[in-house]
Amino acid sequence: MVSSAASRRNERAEQAAQVFGEEADAALDALELLDLAWHDCYGESTPPQQVVEDVWVVADANLARFVSAARLAVTDFRDLRLSADALRQGS
Repeated sequence: MVSSAASRRNERAEQAAQVFGEEADAALDALELLDLAWHDCYGESTPPQQVVEDVWVVADANLARFVSAARLAVTDFRDLRLSADALRQGS
């Protein structure tokens, strides 16, 4: 089911606030840019939920890493997955 950009932003707002506090809007902006780039590259309105979750994992509550992870999601989501899985396993 396709959801609007505003709807996706609202769905992500609570997690962004919990993780980034006052910088939550910047994280939400980065996710919006991720959605736009994903659409341009892959023709889908948003990346799969697993890709978005990988961005959160790789960022580890650091906004700069969050932005870098969002970029990596578009350029090579497989590398993002490998990084996220390594962090999940404690490597």
